[in-house]
Amino acid sequence: MSATSAIKVKNQYDIKKPLPTGVEIKVDSKKLIVSKTDMKGKIIYANDYFTEVSGYKHSELIHAPHSILRHPSMPKAIFHLMWKNLQSGRNIMAVVKNMTKYGNHYWVTTDFDIKRNSITDKPEYYIAFRQAAPRHVVNEMEKIYSKLLEIEYEHGMEASILYFEAFLEEKGMNYDQFIEELAKPKGLKAILFEKMKNFFS
Repeated sequence: MSATSAIKVKNQYDIKKPLPTGVEIKVDSKKLIVSKTDMKGKIIYANDYFTEVSGYKHSELIHAPHSILRHPSMPKAIFHLMWKNLQSGRNIMAVVKNMTKYGNHYWVTTDFDIKRNSITDKPEYYIAFRQAAPRHVVNEMEKIYSKLLEIEYEHGMEASILYFEAFLEEKGMNYDQFIEELAKPKGLKAILFEKMKNFFS
């Protein structure tokens, strides 16, 4: 087996997910956590702040599925919604609780963009820009995610999706409108966020 093959095997099979510690890490609001994934969700790029916050080395992240960061208290319904939108060609924003290599967690708001081939317009990879989620956003989403998770445990993911859709319908919003009103940066923060995104893009 070549050295390259050995690295791929290590990334795919040897990374063990830790148990949650309940300890929250504070994300620097002036920095972005950036990653790129292929069309199957495998990481092909992670910036330095990604490795600093997650605790994983670049060699552990590259070619690994993005799900290695998934915290068990995140409802499956949210990831299903995210991937459904991305695979249909729509960018999406989400609020996510991620887990580090050591079991600690951190909350981020994530903007997903689809990068396309300049000639064929065919999607080539996804890029995610994450910034610290404000506390009021975390408090709101924790309540919603807790309900979705309870429903998933009792009745499965489909039931939690139906509940969430009814929740949004009662508010008179779709998912994009709800997240934008709750978590999208506004004013000067929005301008700075777009500048940081353009730098990485």
